[in-house]
Amino acid sequence: MRLGTIRTATGTRAVRADDGHLTTLPWDDVGQLLAADGVEQAAEVEGETLSLAAADWAPLVPNPDKIVCVGLNYRDHVEEMGRELPSHPTYFSKFRGALIGANDDIHLPDPSISTSIDWEAELCVVVGRRARHVDAADALGFIAGFTVLNDVSARDW
Repeated sequence: MRLGTIRTATGTRAVRADDGHLTTLPWDDVGQLLAADGVEQAAEVEGETLSLAAADWAPLVPNPDKIVCVGLNYRDHVEEMGRELPSHPTYFSKFRGALIGANDDIHLPDPSISTSIDWEAELCVVVGRRARHVDAADALGFIAGFTVLNDVSARDW
C-alpha cells in the first residue's frame, strides 16, 4: 500500500494511492495515521477520490518526533569528498522545518554564504511506532515503510 500526505484548501490530508488516483483518509497526515495505528484501516477506507496528477504533496510525516540521518554511508561519495571511511556509523539530525513536499522549491543560501551546495538521494526509513532497546531480529516490525529523501547540504559550512 502506498500512502502520502497532500495539501488541501483546509490543511493536509493523508491519502492512499490506488490505480492512478488518490483516496482521502480520515487522518490529517501519515504521521497521525501511524500514531493511531491506522494502517490496516487505511487499506479499507472509502474516501473522496482525487487526481494523482493534481496532488500537492506535503512532507509524508510533516511533524516527526525525530529525524535521524546516517552520514558517510556511501563509499563512493565519501571518497569523492576526500574523506576517510568511518569505522562506525556517523549520525546527525535534521529539524522538521527542513522538510518540504515533493515538488516544493528548495531555498538555497545566497552565494555569499555558501558556494558548495550538494545533494544526495537517500532512502528514508519511516519508523511507525516507538522503539527502544529493540533486538535486531525485531527491528523490521517497527518500520512502517520507506520513501525517498533529497538531502541538500552546504558543504562549506
